[in-house]
Amino acid sequence: MFLYVFLLLCVFKAKGEKAKCQIIGSPEHPLLSKDGDVIIGGAFSIHSKITLQTLSFTEKPQRLTCTSLNFREFRFVQTLIFAVEEINNSSLLPNISIGYKIFDSCGSTLASMRSAMALINGQEFTAQETCSGHSVVQAIIGESESSSTIVMSRATGPFKIPVISHFATCACLSNRKEYPSFFRTIPSDFYQSRALAQLVKYFGWTWVGAVRSDNDYGNNGMATFMEAARKEGVCIEYSEAILRTSSKESIAKVVEVIRKGTAKVLVAFLAQSEMDVLLEEALAQNVTGLQWIGSESWITARYLATEKTSQVISSAIGFTINKSQIPGLKDFLVKVHPSQSPSNALLMEFWETTFGCQFSLKDENVKVCTGFENLREINNTFTDVSELRISNNVYKAVYAVAHALHNTLACKANGFPENEICAQKEALLSSQVLHSLQTVNFTMPTGERVYFNTNGDPTAKYELVNWQKNAAGDTAFITVGHYDASLPSDEQFVMKPVNIVWAGNNNVRPRSVCSESCQPGFRQAQIKGRPPCCFACIQCPVGEISNQTDSAECIRCPLEYWSNKNHSLCVPKKVEFLSFDENMGILLTVFSLTGVSITVAIGLVFFYFIDTPLVKASNIELSFLLLFSLTLCFLCSLTFIGRPSEWSCMLRHTAFGITFALCMSCVLAKTIAVVMAFRATVPGNSLPQCSIPVQRMGVFSCTLFQVIICVLWLTLAPPVPRKNMAHSTDKIILECDLGSTVGFWAVLGYIGLLALSCFVLAFLARKLPDNFNEAKFITFSMLIFCAVWITFIPAYVSSPGKFTVAVEIFAILASSFGLLICIFLPKCYIIILKPQQNTKKHIMGKALSKSQ
Repeated sequence: MFLYVFLLLCVFKAKGEKAKCQIIGSPEHPLLSKDGDVIIGGAFSIHSKITLQTLSFTEKPQRLTCTSLNFREFRFVQTLIFAVEEINNSSLLPNISIGYKIFDSCGSTLASMRSAMALINGQEFTAQETCSGHSVVQAIIGESESSSTIVMSRATGPFKIPVISHFATCACLSNRKEYPSFFRTIPSDFYQSRALAQLVKYFGWTWVGAVRSDNDYGNNGMATFMEAARKEGVCIEYSEAILRTSSKESIAKVVEVIRKGTAKVLVAFLAQSEMDVLLEEALAQNVTGLQWIGSESWITARYLATEKTSQVISSAIGFTINKSQIPGLKDFLVKVHPSQSPSNALLMEFWETTFGCQFSLKDENVKVCTGFENLREINNTFTDVSELRISNNVYKAVYAVAHALHNTLACKANGFPENEICAQKEALLSSQVLHSLQTVNFTMPTGERVYFNTNGDPTAKYELVNWQKNAAGDTAFITVGHYDASLPSDEQFVMKPVNIVWAGNNNVRPRSVCSESCQPGFRQAQIKGRPPCCFACIQCPVGEISNQTDSAECIRCPLEYWSNKNHSLCVPKKVEFLSFDENMGILLTVFSLTGVSITVAIGLVFFYFIDTPLVKASNIELSFLLLFSLTLCFLCSLTFIGRPSEWSCMLRHTAFGITFALCMSCVLAKTIAVVMAFRATVPGNSLPQCSIPVQRMGVFSCTLFQVIICVLWLTLAPPVPRKNMAHSTDKIILECDLGSTVGFWAVLGYIGLLALSCFVLAFLARKLPDNFNEAKFITFSMLIFCAVWITFIPAYVSSPGKFTVAVEIFAILASSFGLLICIFLPKCYIIILKPQQNTKKHIMGKALSKSQ
């Protein structure tokens, strides 16, 4: 796989002996270096061309010759040096200085391997040389290309030397099994490809073409894009691959496929070199009218945005990494001068290339460099810091290493191996730095947060740029959106409120579909044998809608909504609950208030005739307490009417349970009082005074027990409002969920127990003297009460919707009226209509005769 074959032989002898290493092939000298307590390696494509000589295998090979200085890569190098100097002058690593060794990989995997060997071993000529077994550097910053980075990462991986790339985007590098020591400060194409798929989907393009570089970058990126696009419902009409070294005929065939395609959108996942040859052929075949979507490799390449290429690619749109500002970098760059290191050939070459001069007169037609030339007057790729993107990645990579060193020396990395030294800079291991890098999390001086995930990748953040003409007629890269993979999936892609320039003369967003749009209310149905984006239109079924054109599927309305006639809109379902406005609610309210009125009236009658024998004989205290509880029973039925809420649901059942428990407790006390009265030794005596506290305590105790049940119910599983959507598909039934059925039936069962006790005692006392006997009236009231609630159970379970509530209200009112009528109406009849019978003699008549 590699162009350069090397052999690394390490023979580790017995413990305590040194290791001997042999590297066949000699690495290059570092172009820039500085000593320090800790050394950071660097590998950049400072020169973009390399001269390979034919090997004769009879003499020692000559050194590689690199030419064509790359100003952008040289800016990356100076950014690394700037970051190192900034850290050394800060308090991040006190009493520790960082040095560097920077090598030139010349854009070649061969040179990258040689640089890796030099950085690993620290020897410039290493044949048969002894080494310590540890690398000379603790981390490496580089490379700028994915292929070169793959070579370096595989070479350094076994030695656990971390490699942090600033520009290698291949998603394959995220494989921790193959590249366990690799990190990067530029997002993986894994995220960019998905961002492109979301972009295509966002603009409604479901039928697109694709072209890619036929290498790791293009093939991996396009494969991820096609998978993500398929999940988004986007179809690929064609997918072509090219290389800059491909024949003109093969490139022409690819452009012909693009020209004949029906898709109006073209996704170009290309490196700049492939983009160059593709554009040249597209111009030759006059391919116009396409909306180009570009990858980060070429979308901000200014040299592509010319007047000539505007005929083909005038309004491209695509993602690029976020730009940033590095305070102080501009001043640092313009201070670069050969005098900083007079013996450094790279600085002299840079100066000569920048100013077009020579220090040594080799050509009489070229001026002599004086050294007084001023970089501030130069505006080129090296001095341009208006849109720092990759340089900022280099800056972050150096700071990541510095923070990892800080954590390593301070033993702050989580899970740090106990058997490794972490507090001595003299024994610092690259494996320790590798471990700390995985857990670094810090904020840059620029305010940007830096950390790596488990795969060594940073958070993917992109800017969406659009090519637009400015006032001067030049192409400007306008930011029209953002993508942030750290956010929830529905918030990752955000468009800015700015205008986008589209391909074509009318500046209208192109429409790229295989089939004509399905109108709202219809969905796409795939046609057999055709791609998924070629479809027929079928109307949505009942309960489902499509509210936009080209819906891939119908959307089921939320549970609270239902489809309208056109199946294009979800309308709220009809909400059903027992309200005060409907006839049933009004009728039940009237009955409830009538019961309250009658109860109050009876209470007033009893109060007015409180000194009469009949009222006195009825146990005044219990009678008024019973009337009060019946009033509450009538009123609690009103809590069942109206829209259920959290408080009303808790109140209605607990109020019902407590008031009926109080009511039944009073009836039970009255029944016991009747039995006790006729068991007295002297029939004519009134109820013994000592029994009154017993009655109060009995009522209180019986009611308190119900209160405890209700409190436990409300604490453990209280009733809550619930929307019942299972009973009917086109309406919502608002009801109160019991929360705990055990609690509900415990409340109801306890009331039934009290009622049953009253009924048994009253039945046993039914043969007491008639004129005084309340037992038979209590017996009748309990018969009605038990009949109502026994009937209530099946009716409650089987009644649908709001009728369930109505049944419960009816049971409350019926049982309350039964108690009120059976116990108090006969007495009111005597008090009001038969006052002659309201005498002590009449009341005690039969009792006296029976005792005589």
